[in-house]
Amino acid sequence: MLLAEGLRSLSPRRLQTLLNDCKSVKVKRLFFWLAERHQHAWLKHIDKSKVNLGRGKRMLVKGGRLDTKYLITIPDDLNAPV
Repeated sequence: MLLAEGLRSLSPRRLQTLLNDCKSVKVKRLFFWLAERHQHAWLKHIDKSKVNLGRGKRMLVKGGRLDTKYLITIPDDLNAPV
């Protein structure tokens, strides 16, 4: 989680390009989940409608908790407040 916390100074324009080019739905959903969790300021400058987040649920870990917004199963220990 320290990695996600240290991403405060990313360029929204570059992030948008990287997210548009990324082929992994799991990676993109987890990225947005972490960005919201850490309340990164640049997130409001990303156009999520241009990022393909796929359809249906994705399992990142077995036995985790389903995040209903991004439909990804995350570990229960990540559920704790930041």
